[in-house]
Amino acid sequence: MSPHPPSPPPPTRAAEEPLAPSAPIRVLVVDDHALFRRGLVSVLDVETDIDVVSEAGDGEEAMHLAAQHHPDVILMDVRMPQVGGIDACSRIREALPRVKFIMLTMSDEEVDLFDALKAGATGYLLKEIGVTDIAGAVRAIAAGRSFVNPVMATKLIGEFAELAKQESAPRGAPPLPQLTPRETEVLKLLARSLNNREIGARLFITENTVKNHVRNILEKLQVHSRTEAAIYAVRAEYVQN
Repeated sequence: MSPHPPSPPPPTRAAEEPLAPSAPIRVLVVDDHALFRRGLVSVLDVETDIDVVSEAGDGEEAMHLAAQHHPDVILMDVRMPQVGGIDACSRIREALPRVKFIMLTMSDEEVDLFDALKAGATGYLLKEIGVTDIAGAVRAIAAGRSFVNPVMATKLIGEFAELAKQESAPRGAPPLPQLTPRETEVLKLLARSLNNREIGARLFITENTVKNHVRNILEKLQVHSRTEAAIYAVRAEYVQN
């Protein structure tokens, strides 16, 4: 017989303390249309993991209520009287950086989408979204994901594709420094391989005056020869190749 009694078995899950339920997602609903706002509240109120802490009719009221209730997610209309949703989003984020925003709007304008994203929103939904999708969007945003209406996502991808195309395109010459109208005329003729005497005859000025203009042009373009100045002018499309 063993001199030591056997060790007791480890406690089972049933014997352990039950896990504490996650706190509900605290939501502030902001929309200047009372009927639509109440509809959103009604949809979210039936969700056991979402708690609508308050509702506001404009951005100004939203800022006060956000400071008071510290919501996790703010569901905000874009265009409202007094203070609009995008402005309110930016100002609330300055005071409460952990708050997440879903912009819910009728606007499918790219400028509103981009302004909302720059203001700190991570969700952008058109009001045509199904009511059953609202709660899912709130959960996604609260979990740190982004949620953008498919139509707006397509526009966003298209904009990024255009920016990438522009970024990869060959860069042209920098803009010409500020030249006087006469210096511009001299540069155009210089780029066509005219000498000082020929330039003077074309512009009805003395050859010595042309020399002074050429010297000033070289200094402004920060180049060392007439040839470099001519190349610069061609690249800047002052003359055609």
